[in-house]
Amino acid sequence: MLKAVIFDMDGTLGDTLALILRCFKETIEPILGRTVSDDELMATFGPSEEATINALIPEHFDEGMSTYHRLYQMYHSEYPKPFDGIPEILRYIKEKNRRLGLVTGKGPAGTQITLRMYGMQNMFDAIETGIPEKPNKPACLRRMLDKFGIAPDEAVYVGDAPSDIPAAGEAGVPIISAAWASTAEPEKLKAMNPALTFETVEAFAEYIKSVIK
Repeated sequence: MLKAVIFDMDGTLGDTLALILRCFKETIEPILGRTVSDDELMATFGPSEEATINALIPEHFDEGMSTYHRLYQMYHSEYPKPFDGIPEILRYIKEKNRRLGLVTGKGPAGTQITLRMYGMQNMFDAIETGIPEKPNKPACLRRMLDKFGIAPDEAVYVGDAPSDIPAAGEAGVPIISAAWASTAEPEKLKAMNPALTFETVEAFAEYIKSVIK
């Protein structure tokens, strides 16, 4: 029986990649004195935001983190809503007395900004965030299973990134690929053999209602 649904944040709960890239560019480019491409930034993704700042402007780390979080808070009002249908799915899961988790590579500060903006501060039973040193989702997923007291096959992880698929596999948790963001690459995800892939929130909602009753 499915006892817990664990969600990623960026690209899964909301379409926030453009916000993240914008904030990094406005933080980093004035210091470097040059344009930073999306690919250059995304090559640093996996660990938390600190890793990107440390990779590109390490000598301005404290200033960079302060500026990034200030911009992230300021611009988030332009990206204020989660994907249509996501809040209803989260409420449905909780109403059916299943555990609801959040495992994100985002750091704690950025995670809390987005949760406040989405009105989800008290939605999740447990939250695990990223660390600067390395991607840590397998460890986060294992800790969450321990907190919930459930086996890996009693949970699913819902994430949009190709890297989420091996991360969930390492923890033994079935992965549902969320391919509903504007930046999603459904065929790339499907080629990596997740348990399931959904290209719309509506289709994912139908699935959740079919397995949680």
